[in-house]
Amino acid sequence: MHAFETVLAIVNPAAQNGKAPTYAALLEAAYADGRTPFRSLVVRATQGSGHAREIAAAAASFDTVLVIGGDGIVHETAQGLMATDRAHRPALALLPCGNGNDYARTLGMPMRFDDALGALRAGSRRCVDVGCVNGSIFVQTLSFGFDAAIALGTHARRLRTGHTGTRLFLEEGLNQLLFHRDEYACSIALDGEAPVSSAMFLCAVQVGPTYGGGFAICPRADPFDGSLDYCIARPPVGLLRALSIFLKAKNGNHASCGDVLSFGRAKRLRLSFPLAPPAQIDGEELLCADAYDISVLPGELDVIFAPGERRRL
Repeated sequence: MHAFETVLAIVNPAAQNGKAPTYAALLEAAYADGRTPFRSLVVRATQGSGHAREIAAAAASFDTVLVIGGDGIVHETAQGLMATDRAHRPALALLPCGNGNDYARTLGMPMRFDDALGALRAGSRRCVDVGCVNGSIFVQTLSFGFDAAIALGTHARRLRTGHTGTRLFLEEGLNQLLFHRDEYACSIALDGEAPVSSAMFLCAVQVGPTYGGGFAICPRADPFDGSLDYCIARPPVGLLRALSIFLKAKNGNHASCGDVLSFGRAKRLRLSFPLAPPAQIDGEELLCADAYDISVLPGELDVIFAPGERRRL
């Protein structure tokens, strides 16, 4: 069990269509009533893109930074925490309140506030791996091509429809399948071996198993194993075949599609593209580049896991 001494809560006011401030108010009420394990609590709301990173980078005086929001603010907060000295780096905790909540799934955190608060009280602090691509940290997912286009397309779709969660990703996924099954030339080198050139439909590199609101793209990905898992889909793949694989991936049942998909594990990957595909990092847009140098940083971040979740992974 983790002893919370000093806690800094970072709140994204826009998370889950504005729900996060309600969660923050519930947290403050629970703290005032003695229903949290915290000895002290400071709550700060972000003012815009990048602000969570700034707050977290200056949080070395706290033992825990608690994120209230989704994968985007977790990503920003992790960037800030990783900029601090390892010996004084606070642990990362999470009250999930986002659209995808994939990192919450890796941590085993329930989605309801009361349940998540209970999981924090009984949770444990563990060292996990993080990924790094061209100098940027990711805690859960990095992908290129079709799946990245889905992740990026959900932002506009959410604003347009108000939909969240798995439904949002399914809708955008079907849209991409119908109209944007693009192929990209790619060169991939694993763990310093000679690069292999081919075409790809998508490439996902994972610390934890899921992306896109629960799609288990790399179902065996383990944030404790010191490696990154990857899944690569290579063309040709027709509409019906792509749709079948897409639906199977929701529950991690796509591993049998070996004619299209390949899976593996590596500590370092280098991907280069003549024409850069869409790219996402923890659900956010990744700056386009001709090449991406990807590596794992083993055990570099302490996080609070729900009870028993380490045994499940």
